[in-house]
Order: sequence, then structure tokens, then C-alpha cells
Amino acid sequence: MPSERRLLVLSTADVEQLLDIDLAIESQRRAFDALGRGSALLPARLLVEGREDSVAFCYAARLTPDSGAVCKFGSVNPGNADRGLPAVSALVTVLDEDDGRPVAIMDGTSVSTIRTSAASAVAVAALADPDARRMAVLGSGVQAEAHVRAISRVLGLTSVRVSGRDPARCASLARSLDEEFEFEVIAAAGSEEAVRDADVVVACTTSVDPVLETAWLKPGATVVSIGSFAPNRSEVPQDLLTRAGAVVVDDVDTAAEHAGPIVQGLASGLLAKDRLISLGEVVAGRAPGRTSSSEIVYYNSVGIGVQDAAAAAAVVEAARVRGHGQTISL
Repeated sequence: MPSERRLLVLSTADVEQLLDIDLAIESQRRAFDALGRGSALLPARLLVEGREDSVAFCYAARLTPDSGAVCKFGSVNPGNADRGLPAVSALVTVLDEDDGRPVAIMDGTSVSTIRTSAASAVAVAALADPDARRMAVLGSGVQAEAHVRAISRVLGLTSVRVSGRDPARCASLARSLDEEFEFEVIAAAGSEEAVRDADVVVACTTSVDPVLETAWLKPGATVVSIGSFAPNRSEVPQDLLTRAGAVVVDDVDTAAEHAGPIVQGLASGLLAKDRLISLGEVVAGRAPGRTSSSEIVYYNSVGIGVQDAAAAAAVVEAARVRGHGQTISL
């Protein structure tokens, strides 16, 4: 008879304690470096549309050919905001690198939140002007807050302006962050006020329409979009594709199929696929990102499985060292 499999189960609280932001950023740097060097295995992701503009997703990857496979299954439900629930829900499964049996399962919602903001921090560190100090955040949800925390670890921020569709929520988030950090965090009167003069602009919405105008951007700005993760979602306008000196994506093939602004730009002929730059190649030193302090750089993230593989590996290793989680028999 096969030996009993002991499965490590990690809760939201476990993941949040184990995957601190610095460890998360390092895991994402490792993920994109592996992708850029060609050692990571990244199959196409699966999206299944649902009701109320929801979409279920399935990401699978290996960080290296010899590492255990990791799969994240979950959904994005924009309507959950009205229910008082998180928009993203997910579960992550980690397989043994030798026999392929499950060795751990963990809350994937917290993994997604932490690794997404950490990956944006990696992108900002690689693409933004090193002297960038002012940031605009469009959105006032979980990812907006997470991005302020993560990007503050790689930039010497002096001010952050927050804008979103719910002024009261923006004000509450700004007050909370302003009390926590030494730099100033304020709620802007609108998106234009937030974006103008910002060195880094982060869009953290699930909007199907652009939430900013390219004309608002200052020379040298870096734009990060995490909400354009499906063909029908476009947080940024099409003219940003032509205005940007560099268009960087987490994975070229994934972005060409799933990232709304990229899909639309390719279909219209406004953007050629060979203009797309993989963040992994930039992190690995195999492609340039920003080439001047005055050019606008646009980074679109849809989220890819190798990010979850790297984050999950970091969580499991930390859990074993620190004795976190519960072990059950299958």
C-alpha cells in the first residue's frame, strides 16, 4: 500500500505571517528572473467567465523543471465589494517535486494579494526612475493598500495620492496609511489630481474602461496596471501604447491573449507584438526597460503562475522552519 501522505494546510493568517513583504518581493524577483532566463515552466492560464462580470481562473507553473508544480484555482468577482467580501478568492496547491503528490494547500487569496503587490514593486524597482518619489494610486481596495506598502520598500516615497470611485473609502484609506508611514498620503479630489506630477501611477481597479488619461502623465512617469487582467478590462487608454517608450508585460504570450489594452492594441494594429518587453528579461538583464529619464514606461500585469509558484515555495519553506500550519492525512 502507498505510504500515507501528510498534507500541510496553511490558513490566511499563516500566509500573512509567513509571507512578509520583503520575502514576497524576493520571491517575485526570483520568479521573474527564472522566467527571463528560461528555466521556469509556464503553460497558458485558463479563464472561465461567470455571472455578474466574474471570471474563474486556473494558473499552474513550475519555478524550475525540477521543482514541484504549483496550481492556483480561484475567481475574481467584482460584485463582492457590495457583499463586503474580497473580489479575489483562491486556493493554492503545491505538489511534491519527486512523486507529484500534494504536499501543501494554502489560502490563495492572501497569496494573490501579497505577490501581486510584491511583483509590482519588482517592476517599479526595475522600470521607474530611481529618483521617483511621488506616487498616485487609482483604487481604494485591498490591492491599493498593498501596493503602497510594497512600493514603499523599493522607492523613497515622499507623497502618495489616492483616488477611487468611493471618496469616503479613499479618505479612510489615506488617513490610515498617512498615520502609518512617514511620507504623506492624501485622498485626491479626482484621478487627474492624483496622476498629475506623479512619478509612478498604479491602477488597482477592475474597470472595463480607462481610469486615467495619457495627457495627465508627466514625462518620465511609470504606469503600472494590475486590473487589465482580461480582454474586456482596460484600465489604461490605447494612446498610452504609442506614447510609452517601453511597453512591459509580465509574460508576452499571456498578455497578448488576456491583457485588455494589449489585446485591443494588437487587434487594431496600434501595437506590434515585437514591441512587448517581458519583465523577466528586464530583471534577468537580458532586455532594457527604461532607456531615459524622460520616457513614459507602461507595465501591464495580468498575473502568471510562476509568481504563485515562487510565493508558495517561500511560504512552505518558512512554514517548515517556523512550525506554522496544520498537518492532515489524505
